Amino acid sequence: MIVNKKPTASKIEIDLSGPEGNAFHLLGLASKLSRKLGMGDKMTQQIQLEMTSSDYSNLINVFDNYFGDYVILYKTF
Repeated sequence: MIVNKKPTASKIEIDLSGPEGNAFHLLGLASKLSRKLGMGDKMTQQIQLEMTSSDYSNLINVFDNYFGDYVILYKTF
């Protein structure tokens, strides 16, 4: 059987101890991903508000809740 292999989209990988783990970078990425996923402006604002409602640990958890299917976060600290 001959089958065309479609390339699988790999997840975005982010090392939280590096520059991509910066809160502002994660907020920007959340905005970009939510728009790409068609979540709309209202949902994008809601996600960012939830991300910034507490400390950095909360920001990471909220980001992971919404985008964990698309992004791998590495915690090395």
